[in-house]
Amino acid sequence: MLCPEKNCALCPRLVAFRKENQQKFPTFYNAPVPSFGPLSAKLLVLGMAPGLKGANQTGRPFTNDYAGDLLYPVLKQFGLAKGSYGRRADDGFELIDTRVTNAVRCVPPQNKVIAAEASACRPFLLAELNALSELKAVLALGSVAHNALLAALGCKQSAYKFAHCARHVLDNGLVLVDSYHTSRYNVNTGVLTEEMFAAAVRLIKKETE
Repeated sequence: MLCPEKNCALCPRLVAFRKENQQKFPTFYNAPVPSFGPLSAKLLVLGMAPGLKGANQTGRPFTNDYAGDLLYPVLKQFGLAKGSYGRRADDGFELIDTRVTNAVRCVPPQNKVIAAEASACRPFLLAELNALSELKAVLALGSVAHNALLAALGCKQSAYKFAHCARHVLDNGLVLVDSYHTSRYNVNTGVLTEEMFAAAVRLIKKETE
């Protein structure tokens, strides 16, 4: 199974938050968010978790939040997507040779995940990796995604240090490229610029050609 069931109960804190949001926002998706993009993808973009009024609302990763406003246009710029990104799951936007998912599939309180939640969602990430038969590279957005990928593959974190635009060849031959997360906070504080993110995408695209 590539995504938890809609009523997944593995993480008590996330379940409680989901139920709270189902009351507050009854029109939201409010469930574990499935991946976006073809299973024939050569590139996997891995984020941390859905945003409350982003993917948790729309049911598509990085859709209707600031992180997606940066992510998806840059992917299109490099020929990894087509169409017009309209911040809706039904906008017709398509990914090319690329798939997008999160290390934790349910929205967390205060946009922060805990280690137990990343561990609980790890089997779904591993299933995702195994299902991507053409996968060559992973772009990890942030250290949580970086560490989740290493844990899923049984790689030692001490051997692969997170740093923006760092390139790692993992034990199984996959190439991992790191980027700071495309969050509003990182952009507003100058931790990440569009040029910096484009550099990371440019670097990883070479691995899929």
